[in-house]
Amino acid sequence: MNENYPTIPYIGYKEDCTKVPRTFPAQHQDLQPGLEYKMTPLPIYENPNYIASKKLEGKVAIISGGDSGIGRAVSVLFAKEGANVVISYLNEHRDANYTKQVIEGLGRKCLLISGDLRDENLSKYIAETTMKTFGKIDILVNNCGVQFPQDSILNISSQQLKDTFETNIYTFFYLTKAVLPYLKENSSIINTTSITAFDGKKNLIDYSATKGAITVFTKSLALSLADSKIRVNAVAPGPIWTPLIPASFTKEQVEIFGAETPLKRAGQPFELAPAYLYLASDDSRYVTGQIINVNGGTIV
Repeated sequence: MNENYPTIPYIGYKEDCTKVPRTFPAQHQDLQPGLEYKMTPLPIYENPNYIASKKLEGKVAIISGGDSGIGRAVSVLFAKEGANVVISYLNEHRDANYTKQVIEGLGRKCLLISGDLRDENLSKYIAETTMKTFGKIDILVNNCGVQFPQDSILNISSQQLKDTFETNIYTFFYLTKAVLPYLKENSSIINTTSITAFDGKKNLIDYSATKGAITVFTKSLALSLADSKIRVNAVAPGPIWTPLIPASFTKEQVEIFGAETPLKRAGQPFELAPAYLYLASDDSRYVTGQIINVNGGTIV
């Protein structure tokens, strides 16, 4: 479809999961949140064996960080199920345009909005532009994030602490506040938290703290919006092969990424996306304030 994305062997649920990469070539990117088109191998963002059933027909979804990684997989799956998608992303234009091309190839509309969500005004712009374009908002997926590994809390500068919290949790507040006035009964808010919210991570102290905050934010917001019948849930990924990984870790760490899980490998974005679909659709109409763990078997 795009010369920057050569055809790769898709791995569907009906195939042997051992064909999913269990190790990765040493690689590193210098800037976060990372570029998917530079990864080797490319993350697998869709399941070719998936049969859609119009679970989101006519819906409109806003997905932050929807250009790549988990966000791309969710965006594409939502489109397969009938949703039009608004993708907020920082500056990864090549990744974003490829995702848009895939979505439009599925017969759905995709609106790209680039910018730094740490500026609260961008969230207001996203909500207003979505309403002008589509006339409604049904689903919000708060998914953007960064992580900066450090061996000691002594190495976490005040600037890093600020960047991590402003990107990982402030943006969730900003975008939720901007979108909420337009949400109606049976709308869904889905937050991306992490296994680190429960297990911690010794070299990701500030990141883990933000994911803990997202988890409690999810539960508290669910209680707050219950009377409005707006559901709020979260997905807690384990190690997933996304651009954030080579943009965060050393080449040596990338080579063994995910090997510590009971399934002995990292997950692929397409293996995570159905959890978001469940929470976005009427299948989960009696589910709110919950966290779905998709982590390769780790008990939390």
